[in-house]
Amino acid sequence: MSDDANILTNTAGRLFADLCTDDVLHRAEAGEWLPAPWGAVEEIGLPFALVAEDAGGFGLPVGDALDLVRLAAFHGLPLPLAETMLANHLLGNAGLDVGAGVASVAPVLAEERLHLTREGEKWRLAGQCRRVPWGRNAATIAVWGLYEGQPHIATVSAGGWRVETGTNIAGSPRDTVIFDTVLPASAVAAVEYDIEEQIAALAALRVLAMAGALERVLELTAAYAGERVQFGRPIGKFQAVQQNMAVLAEQSCAAAAAANIAARGFVANDILAIAIAKVRAGEAASVGAGIAHQVHGAIGFTAEHRLHFFTKQLWSWRDELGSEAVWSRRIGRHMAKAGAEALWPLVTNI
Repeated sequence: MSDDANILTNTAGRLFADLCTDDVLHRAEAGEWLPAPWGAVEEIGLPFALVAEDAGGFGLPVGDALDLVRLAAFHGLPLPLAETMLANHLLGNAGLDVGAGVASVAPVLAEERLHLTREGEKWRLAGQCRRVPWGRNAATIAVWGLYEGQPHIATVSAGGWRVETGTNIAGSPRDTVIFDTVLPASAVAAVEYDIEEQIAALAALRVLAMAGALERVLELTAAYAGERVQFGRPIGKFQAVQQNMAVLAEQSCAAAAAANIAARGFVANDILAIAIAKVRAGEAASVGAGIAHQVHGAIGFTAEHRLHFFTKQLWSWRDELGSEAVWSRRIGRHMAKAGAEALWPLVTNI
């Protein structure tokens, strides 16, 4: 990691630790938008971490910038940093203007397609997208759509859609966004990637987030096992608990390895690598969150304890952008198409 990246991540880590108080986490879970914490995140430029320097960003290596997503999840940051980073990245790479404020991406479901039509020198965008992260709070949404069968990306500003609100199980906004707007020519650009590649990019960010959250779950659980006394000694001294803690540590390490694969897949636009990382991180989230709640017992489910903030996000991110089954089928189809002789080289290259 470069010196600039180290400075940025250290600064961001301190900021996230200060922002993510119990009060802030509870308010976000209840559905409250938090303008002051978001303003603090914007003030140091984190939403532009994936934007090239000539487009107004930091010009950091993409892999270094992606580590901010893991770090934010470790602290439980209840803000759309990952989505805004990705939207700004997509718009900046397409040569479109990147503005301030919250941004999101759409569609996020592989079966959804939006179509653009021409109205003179302008464009019309109409249609709806479900489960859009933070749609109600976005100032801009980067929208992938088709025009005469060719992929385009459009930057749509607030007012160009209406929202039917929804949430995931962690209380984060996942809204249905209905578009019906006319866009200037400068707001639309042709791109070379398809919607599956855009969804895979966001899935890669979810893998990084799961790795960060699971690292924090391990930390919380290890601390609790050392503090909770039963039968005259800490529960962490009991062999059964130690075995579970070892499995939890293994799952956290596996998620971290998956995050590295996902980051490389993001950089290389390698959907297969991202698919493998998403499946493995999803498995780690399921196993790890279950063990953490077993070790904590009833207190881990209470609103007063921090554990549930992280495990509910893990369960949400595990299922978003395609479950383990969805990505596993994609891996299977790819391997079957490649044939038996290509299986081992594919696995070892990844």
